[in-house]
Amino acid sequence: MTARTDSDSIFDLAIVGGGINGAGIARDAAGRGLQVLLVEKDDLASHTSSGSTKLIHGGLRYLEYYEFRLVAEALAEREVLLRIAPHIIAPLQFVLPHEPHLRPAWMIRAGLFLYDHLGGHKTLPSSFGVDLATSPWGEGLKHKFHKGFVYSDARVDDARLVVLNALGARELGADIRVHTRLVAAHREGRTWRMTLQGPDGSTCEHRALAIVNAAGPWVKQVHDDLSGAPGRASVRHVKGSHIVVPRVHGRDHAFILQSADNRIVFVIPYEDEYSLIGTTDIPCEEYEHPRISSEEIEYLCGIVNGYLEKPVSAASIVWTYSGVRPLYDDGSADPSAVTRDYVLKLDDGQGDEAPMLSIYGGKITTYRRLAEQALQELKRFFPAMKPAWTRSQPLPGGDMPRGGVASYCAQMDACFPSLDADYLAAVVRRHGTRTARVLRAARTTSDLGAYFGDTLYAAEIDYMVAQEWARDPDDVLWRRSKCGLHMSAAQREAVVGYMRQRTDE
Repeated sequence: MTARTDSDSIFDLAIVGGGINGAGIARDAAGRGLQVLLVEKDDLASHTSSGSTKLIHGGLRYLEYYEFRLVAEALAEREVLLRIAPHIIAPLQFVLPHEPHLRPAWMIRAGLFLYDHLGGHKTLPSSFGVDLATSPWGEGLKHKFHKGFVYSDARVDDARLVVLNALGARELGADIRVHTRLVAAHREGRTWRMTLQGPDGSTCEHRALAIVNAAGPWVKQVHDDLSGAPGRASVRHVKGSHIVVPRVHGRDHAFILQSADNRIVFVIPYEDEYSLIGTTDIPCEEYEHPRISSEEIEYLCGIVNGYLEKPVSAASIVWTYSGVRPLYDDGSADPSAVTRDYVLKLDDGQGDEAPMLSIYGGKITTYRRLAEQALQELKRFFPAMKPAWTRSQPLPGGDMPRGGVASYCAQMDACFPSLDADYLAAVVRRHGTRTARVLRAARTTSDLGAYFGDTLYAAEIDYMVAQEWARDPDDVLWRRSKCGLHMSAAQREAVVGYMRQRTDE
């Protein structure tokens, strides 16, 4: 098939990869006046960026590996993200039961002191010690645990964070294309000529002055294919798997549990009814469709059952998911010790050719700073580029009124008095101040169209398809919402039928 050439389409920046790093760079770059194209071969956040532990955190355990810069940056970013996306990011307190034979109390206190003071000004509470046997902080734990520590971090809807960045990029002029592959690219002096394949199999060509390779687990493959030679930088593929079980305790706090192999496992209240448990650190080569192994399930259950009063088993699991972290290979033998910091590698050919910037590693918490650093690397190629701006600008839906999310929910209750308050709160948690765009002129539930279960109506599916690039049922059920977790198989199948009908129209 001959590729169609869009000769007038010369982008400043072409971004390969629709995960958090690609979407974050697209939004930042578009806001600085660059003409941006982002291509993603699948759905937004369909791989690593929806397979995280769903936390915005500094990474307490990274202090043991002397990753002080990364922790300080992540803690500072935690404050920024809480401010610019309060509808999908919320504070969460963690209980760390003390196990003297694993880490002495003085070491934990020292680590928490650093955690409280790195990264500048904080709005979240500082850490403190607790008596687990006599306080609510011990609820859910075995009675043998007496001493513990409490500290603060935040939770996030990771896939929605990606979608909101892509929305923000598009509203600033970026061209976002999902289910679109970069088939080939080569340099023609100071430009890249790219061949793209769309969802229908047709191809077209575009040119760009620079490429950002944010392909996640495929970063090295994309680099080597485009540069025509293997790069010196390498990537470590480390699988992290999670299990979801019925709620293990009734309080709002999470647990951070230590294991004999020096790792930690989180137990996090999730989607009201459940607890999210993870993660593992397993070297892997299968990163297209990673799956949890029986050994990983046994590992996670074994650790948490040493702590929890209510045991979990493979039989109690209601959902699992796995993500593959594309970590920069720093030579560490232990997968848990491989740096979680990001590394940016600039390839400008012979020194005066079109550049390609490849992104290795990173974590969801620091995506915004990574985007700023990526554009700083490319600044000499775009001297007219505007300065950094994303630190103070809310993500779509994040411009809450005084009083925050609770105040906005009250406004929605007043605007839509016939709709259930819990339903409205769920839509606000997904869409923030854009909730009215989803509901439109609805006055009763019948105005929302077909009801599919949990808090999902046809009106929201239609919005996700029209505005958020949703194409397949999983895009709606497991990424743009987590309604699939609360629905029966028959209800999920009804969503499949509805979306198939929409596609056929």
